[in-house]
Amino acid sequence: MRKVRAMGDLEIRPAVEDDVAAIVALLADDPLGAQRESLDDLSPYLAAFAQLAADPNQHLVTAVHEGRVVGTLQLTVVPGLSRRGATRSVIEGVRIHAEERGSGLGTRLIEWAIDESRRLGCGLVQLTSDASRTDAHRFYERLGFSASHVGFKLEF
Repeated sequence: MRKVRAMGDLEIRPAVEDDVAAIVALLADDPLGAQRESLDDLSPYLAAFAQLAADPNQHLVTAVHEGRVVGTLQLTVVPGLSRRGATRSVIEGVRIHAEERGSGLGTRLIEWAIDESRRLGCGLVQLTSDASRTDAHRFYERLGFSASHVGFKLEF
């Protein structure tokens, strides 16, 4: 993964351990995340961050503006046999700080993920979005994604 990509006054860079609290705050700052995330105990997030940081197929990035984390996403590279052995990437955990929504930051983050996926030799970029996030669905469609599959989940 490219170490730093400056975009005007915005820097998209690999997340570091010191970013974890800010990332969790972004994850918690919406109706779905508020039910799942908590800043009370960062230890499970720090353990997960250590696993992500050790895995070369995981790319957790932050968007930093004026020294403040204002966005994040996780890009996972998945080798596979289908599609003639194509490698795909999966975009997850896209979050933009409430004050930055509508600023174009989300577009810049997704464009970064698409560019990085191409650079890493992926033949397909995919993502999922909760069925209730209709604004996000329009956003992804505007960026060229198509709602091509039905997703299923089994929680433990």
